[in-house]
Amino acid sequence: MNDLIQVQYALDTLYFLIMGALVMWMAAGFAMLEAGLVRAKNTTEILTKNIVLFAIACTMYLLIGYHIMYSSPSGGFFPSFGFLLGGENSVDDVLGSNGDVYYSSRSDFFFQVVFVATAMSIVSGAVAERMKLWAFMAFAVVMTGFIYPVQGYWKWGGGFLDAAGFQDFAGSGVVHMCGATAALAGVLLLGARKGKYGRNGAIYAIPGANLPLATLGTFILWLGWFGFNGGSELKVSNISEANAVAQVFVNTNAAAAGGVIAALILAKLWFRKADLTMALNGALAGLVAITAEPLAPTALGATLIGAVGGLLVVFAIVALDKLRIDDPVGAISVHGVVGIWGLLAVPLSNGDAGFGSQLLGIVTIFIWTFVASLIVWGIIKAVMGLRVTEEEEYEGVDVAECGMEAYPEFTGGKK
Repeated sequence: MNDLIQVQYALDTLYFLIMGALVMWMAAGFAMLEAGLVRAKNTTEILTKNIVLFAIACTMYLLIGYHIMYSSPSGGFFPSFGFLLGGENSVDDVLGSNGDVYYSSRSDFFFQVVFVATAMSIVSGAVAERMKLWAFMAFAVVMTGFIYPVQGYWKWGGGFLDAAGFQDFAGSGVVHMCGATAALAGVLLLGARKGKYGRNGAIYAIPGANLPLATLGTFILWLGWFGFNGGSELKVSNISEANAVAQVFVNTNAAAAGGVIAALILAKLWFRKADLTMALNGALAGLVAITAEPLAPTALGATLIGAVGGLLVVFAIVALDKLRIDDPVGAISVHGVVGIWGLLAVPLSNGDAGFGSQLLGIVTIFIWTFVASLIVWGIIKAVMGLRVTEEEEYEGVDVAECGMEAYPEFTGGKK
């Protein structure tokens, strides 16, 4: 029996680590997607933000975030504060648990920390091309060390949302809506890019510099999402769990495909063009939509959930533009609007979920994240300012913030 427990523990720990590594690879996907959708003169800065936010997330979650999220009272509202990760599982603890302790606590931290970085990456694209680099980094410290872990505790750490029956399998709300809400608060204080909106409701497109890079980023995110959702099953070492992980993979893939097809068809009917950026966002919308419950639906059901996400993201991007909320990469629409849809879709296939508890989770996560983020963004704005100068924005934040250009042969700092 002990030998079996050790083998299962080793297998589940390895599975958890591999899934975490896939999610870490999503950091590259966000970097490529955002670098492709901003203008050439802002590429170096967006890449800098993506690698630095990952480092900040890893450090802050190590110092305090993980303790807040997973060492707080069961069913509670107020988290406990402490530092670092605590001890690793001992051999005696594992063997004496009769299989209930089935992966390393360090593997759990690694899997969780890459989710924190994902939430912060969502913010990065929405505030692109006009935010000060160090203002963004300052917000990342608070977001990854405090704002995200508190609402994460309420669900995944066994807090009051979990006790109330709120269901969020892999993070349509805890990760994606949280990140989008923080981004929305920042964008409202930051304002739109110069030249994006004109008089009498005029909206001017600001095309990205590198659509091949954006497409590559989307495929990387699609790949990483198998770890995001598949790893959230937490276990693979028996027949039923292995089958569940396989179903999650199939449903994740099906939802992304449904999102692409639906978004592309709607774009063709609405804009008379096969809009690549809408197709890319359709894929991500399908993935976000299925993340709240990637196990319970059939593969066809997952396709339809993803397709609705793909339709919603097109409508949301257009609607936000009409409201003059400038989001260069569509992050608020993809992760926020579709994240809400994903949470509301859970009761359609999961009998343990109810619309009341899902709405409670949505409202709670939104209010907490929006108010806390608005306060932090406001303090940063008062202390150091959020936005670069108009001249720096015209020249490109690469030069102003980083002192180098990503494509010096082509941009000349003025494109």
